[in-house]
Amino acid sequence: MPRLKYYTDSDDEPDIKRITTRAATTSKKPFSHKRSVHAALGGRKVADVLLWRDRNLSGGILAGATLIWFLFDVVEYNLIELLSHISLFAMLFLFIWSWSAQLVDRNPPQIPETIVSEKTFKEVAWAFHSRLAHFVSTLQDIASGKDLRMFLTVIASLWIISVIGSSCNFTTLLYFGFLCVHTLPALYERYQAEVDHLLERGRGDLRKFYNKFDSKVLNKIPRGPTKNKKFN
Repeated sequence: MPRLKYYTDSDDEPDIKRITTRAATTSKKPFSHKRSVHAALGGRKVADVLLWRDRNLSGGILAGATLIWFLFDVVEYNLIELLSHISLFAMLFLFIWSWSAQLVDRNPPQIPETIVSEKTFKEVAWAFHSRLAHFVSTLQDIASGKDLRMFLTVIASLWIISVIGSSCNFTTLLYFGFLCVHTLPALYERYQAEVDHLLERGRGDLRKFYNKFDSKVLNKIPRGPTKNKKFN
């Protein structure tokens, strides 16, 4: 007769321990991402620019922004004067080019479609609208007070931004924000593991600080008496 083999709960203990250990290891992995950085940024042309997929295009945008900041903040151009000078030099350049093209029997210059492409403008507007809607929705959710820790963090961050804004002008602050948006995603994608490790350590320190603040300050705030409802 074939032997009957009986299983007990102790036979499944190694598998349970293995699964528990694997789950604990997975949960300790800092900032596990289900999507790539490119997908999180929208996965379109804007994400390619922010992640420096095309270095010539991204470098050109950075150089243009740096030039604009230099003209406004260092040379102290105003907007009307700058636009007038740009239009003036552009018209002179196109006039000389068209006149020389007629002398050598060539076609006059044509403005490239990529500069005034409707598709590019729609992608930029769509990306801006989606980010703005997400920002407003997140801000409303934080302001509702559901997560007190996040609410206090945002308040402190806004106060730091206001202090920084009071020490520099609007153009410099705007250029600094552009530099952060234009460079930090690419740097994060390159050094993602190291940044996640540092952020995880910082998050642990903030959690400890919040727990101390909660126990020493927030819990000592007097609250109104609660009335017990009587039911017949």
